[in-house]
Amino acid sequence: MMQAHILIFVSIILSACGQVAMKLGASSLAGNGDPFVLKIMQYMTNLPIVVGLSLYGISAFVWIAAIERVQLSYAYPMAALGYVLVAVLSVFLFHEPMSAKRMTGLAIIVIGVFVLAKS
Repeated sequence: MMQAHILIFVSIILSACGQVAMKLGASSLAGNGDPFVLKIMQYMTNLPIVVGLSLYGISAFVWIAAIERVQLSYAYPMAALGYVLVAVLSVFLFHEPMSAKRMTGLAIIVIGVFVLAKS
């Protein structure tokens, strides 16, 4: 069971880092009105986006290894910790605002995951 928890948390971290990398890449492209097909080409050649997608893909394989060992109904709620990690990283890396309501919501997610993990 401990190995499954490690796999779950590694998957969450990889996924969150992938999201952050994709945001970094997308931010460098923001603002232009290029056609969708050209945008796809830009996405496919943007290093942070490619790294982000790769991390996201690796995360999926780690997740599969995790849910092979535990019930999906137990593991899946833990994926919500990714929301918390992305929000925290966004504050520090992108200087996004963090309101009291948002912090409260994130705290509720953490408490919910903790309660589910103890069940």
